[in-house]
This record gives sequence, C-alpha cells and structure tokens, in this order.
Amino acid sequence: MTIGASIFLFAVGAILYFATNFRVAHVSVDTVGLILMIAGALGLILGLVQQAMWSRRTRREVRVEDRREPPTY
Repeated sequence: MTIGASIFLFAVGAILYFATNFRVAHVSVDTVGLILMIAGALGLILGLVQQAMWSRRTRREVRVEDRREPPTY
C-alpha cells in the first residue's frame, strides 16, 4: 500500500467516524470508519518503514580500490 493510499484510507475513515450521523441497517458506520483509520495508520507506518529501507539501500556506497600495477607496454 502506498503512502498516498494510506492517507486516503485514514481520511475516509475519519470522515465516516467523526462527520457522519446516518445509520445503515446491520452496519455500524462508526466501526467501519474506525477500521479504515486503523488500516490507514498501519499502512502509513509500513509504507514509511519500507521507504526508509529502500533509501538506506540506495545510499550505500561501494568503493573498490584497484591495487594492481598498471600494465606497461
């Protein structure tokens, strides 16, 4: 899940949890909003951890020293 999708899930969950007052038969809209907020927060945390791991991998610098004598012609 990308960071943008996680933020979107969290925002939709917050809207359902805090800003709605309608009722649906056999479905608790507040619970659905809370579940979406939890899923969005976990996705955001995992996305940031994954991005930190990838950035650490790309920053690694490898230096190879060539100690051989240059060829003489």
